[in-house]
Amino acid sequence: MPTTPAPAANGTAETRTGRAAQRTLARPARYSGVGIHTGVCSEAVVHPAEPNSGIVFVRTDLPGRPSLRVAPQFAHYDADHGRRTILKSGAFEVHTMEHLLASLAGLGIDNALVELATLEVPEPEDGSAQAIVAALLEAGLSEQPVARRHIKMTKPVVLQSGSVELVAVPADRLRLTFTIDYDNPVVGTQHLSLDITDGVFERELAAARTFVLERDVAMLRGQGLIRGGSLDSAVVVGEKSILNDRPLRFKDEFVRHKMLDLLGDLALLGGPLLGHVIAVRSGHATNVAFVQKLAKEIPQSGRRPDRPAQEWDISAIMDIMPHRYPLLLVDRIIDLEEGKRVVGLKNVTINEPFFVGHFPGHPIMPAVLIIEAMAQTGGVLLLSTVDDPAGKLVYFMGIDNAKFRRPVRPGDQLRFELTLQKLKNRICKMRGEAYVDGQLVAEADLMSAVVDA
Repeated sequence: MPTTPAPAANGTAETRTGRAAQRTLARPARYSGVGIHTGVCSEAVVHPAEPNSGIVFVRTDLPGRPSLRVAPQFAHYDADHGRRTILKSGAFEVHTMEHLLASLAGLGIDNALVELATLEVPEPEDGSAQAIVAALLEAGLSEQPVARRHIKMTKPVVLQSGSVELVAVPADRLRLTFTIDYDNPVVGTQHLSLDITDGVFERELAAARTFVLERDVAMLRGQGLIRGGSLDSAVVVGEKSILNDRPLRFKDEFVRHKMLDLLGDLALLGGPLLGHVIAVRSGHATNVAFVQKLAKEIPQSGRRPDRPAQEWDISAIMDIMPHRYPLLLVDRIIDLEEGKRVVGLKNVTINEPFFVGHFPGHPIMPAVLIIEAMAQTGGVLLLSTVDDPAGKLVYFMGIDNAKFRRPVRPGDQLRFELTLQKLKNRICKMRGEAYVDGQLVAEADLMSAVVDA
């Protein structure tokens, strides 16, 4: 059974796997504001959510209260709407969620349910994420006894569009580097690079405000945009100075806000990224395009499996397990509780190569291969607890208390149930049982270790 997470050196908690724990809120958080483009006042309510549920938006103003989980396939940028990120599936839409997503990502909140009664996520009056962060921190953060699964960069990915460039390369944490270059002397060229570790978002990015060039305001209003915009909700930049009464909060506030937007757009990947993202002159349109490219090019093994009830087909198993024909002996995972248990299936057919010699005219699956199939099912459970499972192997270390109660023949379907009993320093002990038609056919205690490939 999972243990209560213990504080780690960096201020976060760890699960029994030694990896950072997932986070949610301790209680619901609320904040109000205005839709920057629609001008509609509303409230957002951010609720705690179960482990592995991700960030989910709910439209309470629509019939049936439809919901949508944040994922790259639902990320859109519509030029007709302009200067905002959109989450969309069919008739369901949520607009301008980047500041809220940046706040959740910056605080390391993995699981939350966001209730909205409008199309557009409300923006606090000053155009920054400061009030959102304050509301989330006032609600409190809660560590969950399930390990965080990162989206890990395993190779460079590049997107170029005109003068815009976005690059993501492997790194052991999330690092953002951003360069802006405006033909406006007040903004000019600014550059910043930050590791997005605990506390950095609150100190360095949350207070950076949205900005707009004065020369663009009339054009945007003519397009029916920024109806909720004012000198209180954005920094308006003229050719010689800013037009706001209040001064800049940072000397490089403009690039800091662009970095805030990028963090929010990267959250559309559906999980925390491990990698160094370098952006030059990017905005929401290219950020969203980059997220979609990352989703296509990052190997499946670098992403948390996202399947109903944690059911994995053979393709998903091959993404995480190194075994191949003729020694891949598990066909499907039908249930997986990370850090607890796994249930897998093996369909035994007459075409199995071992039946050629075991035994001619009397085919019986070798007992040692039943144990191997059981161990592979347990290996899926074990590898699901580590980042970058493609770079790891599971070594079989020992078998105790093995018993075989009846033969397994062609046409049988083996159901393996394994429960994690102990995990320490990448060495685990599991209890395994194998069934055919509900009857126990084999059982054993297995010991394995995760090693670098």
